[in-house]
Amino acid sequence: MTPKQPWRKVAVGIALMGLSGLGMAQDIYIPLISKGFQHQFWQAVKQGADQAGKDYKVKVTFEGPETEQQVDKQIDMLSAALAKKPQAIGFAALDSKAAVSLLKKAQAAKIPVVAFDSGVDSDIVITTAQTDSKAAAALAADKMAEKIGGEGEVAVIGHDHTSTTGTGRRDGFVNQIKAKYPKIKVVDIQYGGGDHLKSAEIAKTLLIAHPNLKGIFGTNEGSAIGAGKGVKKSKKSGVVIIGFDSGKAQKDMIQDGTIAGAITQNPVGIGYKTVEAAVKALKGEKLPKVIDTGFYYYDKSNMGDPKIASVLYD
Repeated sequence: MTPKQPWRKVAVGIALMGLSGLGMAQDIYIPLISKGFQHQFWQAVKQGADQAGKDYKVKVTFEGPETEQQVDKQIDMLSAALAKKPQAIGFAALDSKAAVSLLKKAQAAKIPVVAFDSGVDSDIVITTAQTDSKAAAALAADKMAEKIGGEGEVAVIGHDHTSTTGTGRRDGFVNQIKAKYPKIKVVDIQYGGGDHLKSAEIAKTLLIAHPNLKGIFGTNEGSAIGAGKGVKKSKKSGVVIIGFDSGKAQKDMIQDGTIAGAITQNPVGIGYKTVEAAVKALKGEKLPKVIDTGFYYYDKSNMGDPKIASVLYD
């Protein structure tokens, strides 16, 4: 499914006029370095970035490591992209600290850095196009509480504890449970690297260690799919899984009841807004610190709603 893109109705022509002082727009090169490439989420982000490249008539490339554990490979990709002397760059850091020296090089070369998705924990970036991870995970916590009756034990399978999305979604969920639901206890937090096979093994282990577990929150696509597979293999009934992101496998699990529901971002919008922000930066426009691209909760009851369907992807 190709998400609809109502936010593309922007004054692209005006922006292109503003690029005239920088030379032909097609000569402008904006590489995007993502956290990974294995999830359909990143393909959707790429789709949005590519569309913005066409609309603004700038050259856009998009790449990321095969898995979201390959910090060194991502740093190599960032280094190679900077070596090509781009006019601006988009970056979703797996580990912000590991990227500091390269980001300083970009700053010294006056290359604007636009962060996206997990963003970058640095003042060097000019803006960040992302979902409000803590608020989105707080909504996941509310839905979990609703579905388990406001009491019981729950666990979190996170995708990492180094990126801002990893920590933000974990903390957003845990803090909301602590603040609003005194009868719910988060008994365990484990990390599966966003890998569905590893996350499935974690889910099985959680169910053995905590036989009264009533719910699992998976903080991204791979985490949620893995949780679903682990619960299925354990033949444990009644465990509520709340996921994050979209993708065919997760949507199928929501349709068959394995996963209760999930939080969806607007990945096409994240990609588009990243490139658009880079173009605006090159024009000298002032940008907000954060470009909030929004989020929604979906389950099998509202997946057909046009507003929800427009931000889901296969």
